[in-house]
Amino acid sequence: MLELSNVSKRVGAVVHIDDVSLRLEKGTLNVLLGPTLSGKTTLMRLMAGLDKPTSGEIRMDGTSIVGVPVAKRNVAMVYQQFINYPAMTVYENIASPMRVAGVDGATIDRRVKSAAELMRLTPYLGRTPLNLSGGQQQRTALARAIVKDAGLVLLDEPLANLDYKLREELRMELPKIFAASGAIFVYATTEPSEALLLGGNTATLAEGRVTQFGRTIDVYNRPADLEAAQTFSDPPLNVARVEKRDETLRFAGGFEIGAGRAAAGLRDAVYTIGFRPHHLFLDAVPGAVPVTATVAVTEITGSESFVHVDFAGQRWVALVHGIRALDVDQQVTVWLDPDRFFLFAGDGSIAAAPAAALAA
Repeated sequence: MLELSNVSKRVGAVVHIDDVSLRLEKGTLNVLLGPTLSGKTTLMRLMAGLDKPTSGEIRMDGTSIVGVPVAKRNVAMVYQQFINYPAMTVYENIASPMRVAGVDGATIDRRVKSAAELMRLTPYLGRTPLNLSGGQQQRTALARAIVKDAGLVLLDEPLANLDYKLREELRMELPKIFAASGAIFVYATTEPSEALLLGGNTATLAEGRVTQFGRTIDVYNRPADLEAAQTFSDPPLNVARVEKRDETLRFAGGFEIGAGRAAAGLRDAVYTIGFRPHHLFLDAVPGAVPVTATVAVTEITGSESFVHVDFAGQRWVALVHGIRALDVDQQVTVWLDPDRFFLFAGDGSIAAAPAAALAA
């Protein structure tokens, strides 16, 4: 088990990691999810021993590893900006950690060929990295981490430089590798969809703080606070301030909507509602309420459209299937389903959440 207790990292007056505590069990996949500069890479460097915490403790299997050199830790790490040995072939790059560990030749050959097949590198085993594409070089670095048989494997946005098709294939294959290894895997990403696809556990990060940690699907379905919910939403979470009065929610401008099942039993107060873009509908949905909004911009991807609208002083985005060619400033009916609202109290903590089936 890897345990971080009240770990902080400061450089001068700048706080990079702020009082983080985590317990990562053997044989688990743990996703660090957060935007750029949220502290993911710094946290991984602390886990790896590349940096020392300013305060706090880091233990592996109950023993402090603060100050233990990286070379004496059983750790593998892959960055988004891959690192390979330029004078070695792909085969030797992948084999290198096993040769250092004194693994026998037959085992090395078997593991190298297995990892190369998984990473679609078999035709390139005799090449040097300079004769590979960027994606092939990244896959070489990934293969080397996989065969190392490390107790802690740190992957810092490892698929970001790969083409879409291969990235999606590896996102499906990697959890199988993780499950079979028995190691602790830590995987950093900025993409909520990637966290959901990988599964396991997720820690949401914001400004160097871990805002929530738990089973990925639980963090997604029931965020601990508004900050965690916003981290786990792409496109951004739609929000609005509302006043709950009896069984209604009043928006700015006086528009009212039924409070819905999620808010049943909450005391009357001012809340922030949050709902995901795929829960803002452009077609009638049972139980949803129609409102008139103004189109700000439409982004068409082909299979989906992102329709940005203005309503009650807020800018919201609807994620809908198909092509929706709507004009700027066009009036459009959107449908709100209060049963799908998250409600957050004045301090940002979760006050009510929809049922898991509706939150998805």
